[in-house]
Amino acid sequence: MDPFVRRLIERLHDPGRPLSRNRHFHTFDTPEGRTALKVFRRLRSLQQDILACQAEGRRARIFRHVNPAGEHRIEIWMERVAGRRVSMIQPAEYELLLRLPGIRDALEVREEAA
Repeated sequence: MDPFVRRLIERLHDPGRPLSRNRHFHTFDTPEGRTALKVFRRLRSLQQDILACQAEGRRARIFRHVNPAGEHRIEIWMERVAGRRVSMIQPAEYELLLRLPGIRDALEVREEAA
């Protein structure tokens, strides 16, 4: 992952000093900025699904598989919607996902139970 894109994603997720998309619209009007927004939204959506399952007291079983290309395949089984969500993310994106609040614990617990 490009270091600039990674830094943008980190700043978008930083609750202490988030990067305003309105104030820095020129930054997000570049290919790197659009990539950062796309990854940010995907990671935030994964975080919301994982934490929503926990908040409802239901299980979100997560199976993590790494393919030969190094991509992580994350399957989230959600009882609340009787379905599953499958996401393919790059190793750098997986590292960023683990840094989000509540996710590392949720993934560790679920991986041990799997």
